[in-house]
Amino acid sequence: MKRFLKHIYGSGILFFYYAKWPIFLGLPALYYGADYQNNPIMNAVWIFCLVLIIKDLITFV
Repeated sequence: MKRFLKHIYGSGILFFYYAKWPIFLGLPALYYGADYQNNPIMNAVWIFCLVLIIKDLITFV
């Protein structure tokens, strides 16, 4: 079980490392440009990506 959780954790890190910018920039474009319906789960993912981007900026500076 512990190995499985480590695998899921590592997959999440890799996913959000590469997907945070497309999600952060793409979701507002979908809402306002493509008339995408409001989705609370995607809103939560967008906020999580925003937090990760702020963390990266603080770490970078």
